[in-house]
Amino acid sequence: MLKKSAFALTTAVCLVFTTQAHAQTTPSGDAESKDDAGIVVIGSGETRSVSTLVPSNLDVLPPGTSVQKALNFLPGVMAQSIDPLGLNEQSMSLQVRGFSTTHLGYALDGIPLGDGAYNNYNGLTINRALISDNLGRADLATGIAGLGIPSTSNLGGAVTYTSSDPHKQMGGAITQSFGSDSALRTYVRLDTGEHNGFSAYLSGQYSRQNLFVNQAAGNTSTGKQFNGKAKYQFNGGVIRAFVDVSRTNQADDAYLSKDMLNRRGWDFGGMAPDWQGYLGRSYCVLKSTKCSGATAYDSEYTYTNGQILRSDELYYITGDFNLTKALTLSLKAYHHHDKGAGNNFINSAYSTQGTADTSDDVPVQIRDTRYTINRSGGLGSLTWDVAFNRFQAGFWLEQNTSSAARYIWSNVKGPSDLAQYLQGQPDSAQWVQSTDWKTRQFYLQDTMSLLQDRLTVDFGFKGTYSRSDAHALPGIAKTAPPASSQFANGSLVAKDYFLPQVGLRYKLAQGHEIYASYAENMAMYQGGFKLGPQSVTQTVWNAQGGTLKPEKSRSVEGGYRFVSRTLQLTLSGYYSKFDNRLLQYNPCATARQSEPGCGNSFHNAGSVTAKGMEIGALWKPLNWLSWYNSLSLNSTTYDQDLNWCSGASCVIKATAGKQQVDTPKTMVSSMVTVKQHGFSASLQGKYTGRRYYTYTNDQSFGGYFTLDAGLGYDFGVVGPLKGVKASLNITNLTNKRYAANFDNSVFAPDDASGTVQVFHASAPRQVFGSIGIAF
Repeated sequence: MLKKSAFALTTAVCLVFTTQAHAQTTPSGDAESKDDAGIVVIGSGETRSVSTLVPSNLDVLPPGTSVQKALNFLPGVMAQSIDPLGLNEQSMSLQVRGFSTTHLGYALDGIPLGDGAYNNYNGLTINRALISDNLGRADLATGIAGLGIPSTSNLGGAVTYTSSDPHKQMGGAITQSFGSDSALRTYVRLDTGEHNGFSAYLSGQYSRQNLFVNQAAGNTSTGKQFNGKAKYQFNGGVIRAFVDVSRTNQADDAYLSKDMLNRRGWDFGGMAPDWQGYLGRSYCVLKSTKCSGATAYDSEYTYTNGQILRSDELYYITGDFNLTKALTLSLKAYHHHDKGAGNNFINSAYSTQGTADTSDDVPVQIRDTRYTINRSGGLGSLTWDVAFNRFQAGFWLEQNTSSAARYIWSNVKGPSDLAQYLQGQPDSAQWVQSTDWKTRQFYLQDTMSLLQDRLTVDFGFKGTYSRSDAHALPGIAKTAPPASSQFANGSLVAKDYFLPQVGLRYKLAQGHEIYASYAENMAMYQGGFKLGPQSVTQTVWNAQGGTLKPEKSRSVEGGYRFVSRTLQLTLSGYYSKFDNRLLQYNPCATARQSEPGCGNSFHNAGSVTAKGMEIGALWKPLNWLSWYNSLSLNSTTYDQDLNWCSGASCVIKATAGKQQVDTPKTMVSSMVTVKQHGFSASLQGKYTGRRYYTYTNDQSFGGYFTLDAGLGYDFGVVGPLKGVKASLNITNLTNKRYAANFDNSVFAPDDASGTVQVFHASAPRQVFGSIGIAF
């Protein structure tokens, strides 16, 4: 019922207020940031640590780069991806102050985007929700997110993205880019301009690029996306509507181990188009008499490393209304539908063509993993300004049904195109599960402005209720999932109706501030077939399901800010306690998790303690020169040894005091930007320290330093064109190769032999050129 009524209710209310709102003037609220504002390092006036990214920060990176990847230069942030644009879905990861991707919150224009996980079950990445050219700003709360963030995963901070509003002047823009590995991207935007309070834009992009690894076929990724936004401003309020349609089709890279890296190098890819060579390796994997020249490493070879498909539609309508001078109302409604697939050639068993005749058997099958999301929701808040108080109350409701299924096709006769949703009836199923999610959240807050605005104090709390009901299904295959691999039936509830938050900010003198804040948060149990505790067999669920506890955090932070015309400076420190840390484990590499004996299990690691400090500084000695630097120091350690159980066998692993996996202790960023007389140049460097991928810290990858460069020239008005701009971008300028993202589904207690296939190789140096026009 919620799915149909949320849109109808909010739309009706918006229309009513359009005609009946009091005659108050509402600021335009344009999200468009002025490029001459430079880098906004800190959030002056905030009681928390907040950093802001504006569109001009993207100049050092190629057009179309993921906004999430662009966050990488901010204090406390590590953003990873295998491709230079940060678009590959499987390799996107974000780490902020020891909290990983799925322990942060994400929202676009106040609409929840879920927990950022690959194989997502409750949202979508910012790449698929917003074309980066349409960014207005991105605000990162590095430690403590505000009470109003619609998220059930933000144990740590949160990223709130804001899309640009339609331009007030009619016009358009086109950007065309070309680059390494046959990269191509086209972006087009058309604005209606403002007419009697109404304005809108339509925009779209198409992108294409090949993999950088040694794989000659089946290596192309494409993306198609549409964004449209409308805005109606009237006396007493503003209504906005947004549409996103996204289609991604991505060729993937292989996960490597340290051992494989030593033998194969950074660019080890699939064998395509050498089908016969792949068959020969596959016969050896299956120990066939047709095997010739078997080696110990035949199972490492793939034909391709699979294709990732995602189809999304996201819609929202919002209304902000001034009921009186002191009372404002905000309403939002949204719907999101997602269909996804991951297709891979595997050599775990034979394709028998459905017959008893073995003469046509092929030692290759297709693994077909499917996903769906169907979620709708509504949000609202009421703000009342009275005396020195700003009272705010808000709610968020969401109903969601997600599904995940893994099918096997045993009719392979030769190579075929995996860059499509496979049609027909699969031969068998490994697991099929649907989950119904119910989310209810509310918050109350008072913000007091005292001592002639020198002192700000905010305090309040939120309550959250999340329930997930998982259902094992027979699926559509000819053979239903066996009990040995089928996912479980079961329910989980995470609820806490008092999660407090308090903060203060004091202005010491003009430009000088100190602040401190404290918050408690709880995350709902994750979903998705890799990281969700319901994505286990019924036997594992019956043993573990009743013992699970929701993850919780308690965080405190404080700091100092200084802002002047030429200098911005911030110094912050933080301490967080993360309780009931759930560790997921699968003994098999991602590419082989359809084989017998491969399955998820979850282990409560007890608590984790994170503490650290950050320094950020932006110096602008001249109007045309700015220099930004940041230093981040972090210690995130497990508080207890881990009781690692597999079946009835348990072993104590020495994890107490060890650094958390995928969490560097040191990061340093620096960016120099020059802008004068139409010319612009940026050089951005980042050092990322050592990262462990085992809980006992017996294996790691060392630190690395990368450089990105950007050059541009704005020609200004050229004939009938309002503007012409050319740019050249070089990513990974020094061609440094390093371990990019880690696969958090295969983190292990230890890896003495270095054989856990845990990382993606970074992209080499790549070059991109672009030309853009405005009219």
